[in-house]
Amino acid sequence: MSHEAKEYTNGASNGVNGAPLTQTESMLPPHGGAFMPGPYKKKQFREFANPAPLGLSAFALTTFILSLVNIGSRGIHTNSIVLGCAYAYGGLVQLLAGMWEMAVGNTFGATALSSYGGFWISFAIIIAGGNQSYGVVAAYGASGLPKEVVEKHVSSALGFYLTGWWIFTTILLFCTLRSTVAFFSLFLTLDMAFLMLSIAHFQTEEGGAPGKNLTIAGGVFGMIAAFLAWYNALAGLLDAKNSWFPIPVLHFPWSETGKARKAETSPA
Repeated sequence: MSHEAKEYTNGASNGVNGAPLTQTESMLPPHGGAFMPGPYKKKQFREFANPAPLGLSAFALTTFILSLVNIGSRGIHTNSIVLGCAYAYGGLVQLLAGMWEMAVGNTFGATALSSYGGFWISFAIIIAGGNQSYGVVAAYGASGLPKEVVEKHVSSALGFYLTGWWIFTTILLFCTLRSTVAFFSLFLTLDMAFLMLSIAHFQTEEGGAPGKNLTIAGGVFGMIAAFLAWYNALAGLLDAKNSWFPIPVLHFPWSETGKARKAETSPA
């Protein structure tokens, strides 16, 4: 993980003759691999491993599988295969990564990873209801309404659920406007995936099925988001000790890092 640290030194003394020690604060630029949307301090004392690549990888794999189903790859349209990953990897493991983000002092990472871990667990509970495991979907059939009406109600309810996650992702997207291109693109494509899928559940087809074209579009955006999550995870894993090459981390020109680099290259 390639970071450029900028040193800020407070005070001129060095502890000689009882004078206070010089205080040095290292600021690191925004980095998707660390799940940091803005400049942040490097911890000087107890150091934990970076939990962001774990959370990003858990999110990426689970999103990848569900997106393949949404696209309809190889004629598969049943999403039961995602249950295992949604509970164990995208759910539990990502939630734990979010808790460790709290330990390292990353509020954004803790909020995002923990929330999306909760998303996958709750999503698994909902779709497992189709197999009568929790009865979430089956509860709509107990109303006594005609089958086609029940199917539309179920689809609309899922649309409400996905709309809420679209709103939440949009909020996080605003927090990445001054980060890196890959980090911002991850949340942009995820935001579009939630938007497409939520609209698909409101624009139902015959039998109450979500709109096919919108579902495919949501799957495409989800696939892109999955690969961007893996890219950011790789950026957090690679360093000079384990790789022969660095992964490009592009900063927006209006970010603090972008403006600092522009100032360094501009003629005096």
